[in-house]
Amino acid sequence: MTITTLSSRQFNQDASKAKKAAKDGPVFITDRGRPAHVLLTFDEYKRISGGRTKIADLLAMPGIEDIELEIPQLRDVALPADLS
Repeated sequence: MTITTLSSRQFNQDASKAKKAAKDGPVFITDRGRPAHVLLTFDEYKRISGGRTKIADLLAMPGIEDIELEIPQLRDVALPADLS
């Protein structure tokens, strides 16, 4: 794994260079000489974040409209509270 460090200016001037470097490892982006951001590939991000799927990600999936979802109808009716 190679760690690449770019200044914010370098990143702004050549974002494609940063994306290519991210394939080999994290890219640290500095702001006034101090690390401010890290660029990772999406696969690497998923690996380190545990790959947990969020419901928002599932709802945004292509083809989701073809999945059938059956929600059972609630048969229990709420009864009024006895306050006597």
